[in-house]
Amino acid sequence: MTILSRKIELRLGTRASLLALSQANWVKRRVEDLNPGVMVTLVHIKTTGDRIDTPLFQVGGKGLFVKEIEEALIRKEVDFAVHSVKDLPAVIPDGLVLMAFPEREDPRDALISQAGKKFAEMPQGGKVGTGSLRRQAQLLSLRPDLEVIPLRGNLDTRLKKLSALNLDAVILASAGLRRLGWEDRISEFFDPEVMIPAIGQGALAIEARQEDERVREVLTPLNHLPTRIAVLAERAFSQRLGGGCQVPIAGFARIALERLVLTGLVAGVDGKRLVKGKTEGPLEKNTDLGEGLAEDLLKRGAGEILQEVYRKA
Repeated sequence: MTILSRKIELRLGTRASLLALSQANWVKRRVEDLNPGVMVTLVHIKTTGDRIDTPLFQVGGKGLFVKEIEEALIRKEVDFAVHSVKDLPAVIPDGLVLMAFPEREDPRDALISQAGKKFAEMPQGGKVGTGSLRRQAQLLSLRPDLEVIPLRGNLDTRLKKLSALNLDAVILASAGLRRLGWEDRISEFFDPEVMIPAIGQGALAIEARQEDERVREVLTPLNHLPTRIAVLAERAFSQRLGGGCQVPIAGFARIALERLVLTGLVAGVDGKRLVKGKTEGPLEKNTDLGEGLAEDLLKRGAGEILQEVYRKA
């Protein structure tokens, strides 16, 4: 008798934000639909990132939205967890593994503006809100005249600040807007070659204990191989650079004609210094391509930029 030939109950750890619950409920439905006899219960976990009201790059950023959830996994209080890949630190704790990557949502950044104006229509000296140093750097590289206003809070909170702070626009991940059914608020999508997305943007990762074969069998049907290949390339790129929320690092991988194409960037916070590169190769060399692109950028000055950013952080 296989693991899934009997009824089982699994606990899914998740943050309680509107977007996190939307993502967790989607995973719950998919798991239950693909595995008759499995019932999933959501367990809400408050993370450090939910408790603070400080820009993430000032307090370390990576891991703030996952640490407590991973601790619950290790203590066996939950059986698996769903994260936004862009919130994950480069290194996963011993005993845990990223078991599945569902098919990626739209990875692009989106502009939400007053009166639906496009980016090219932003007024001279206009105010644009973002909580991301990556977006800030690329934004100022494109339009040094703009004033960047730091944003903090969940997706719905940041959307409200468009009016509350009288901003001309805010920049958010289109994936979250789509998952919540708010894509009608989007004024314009940024081409990922123009505004390179965050590592793993638009992708979900499902994490579990490495030895839990019961959960592995349940999650295997959710794994989308092209997404896994692309995301692991991006994470290898970021890990080689020592990436985190304190530094403007961007990376985006896509599959074209059975080959992996990876674009990466390291920039100064003010957007004045920017090192960008691209590589491509066989799909099975995804992590090698990520590490190789990072090495190329480091040789071309990315290391100096990173050291300068860390000194000021």
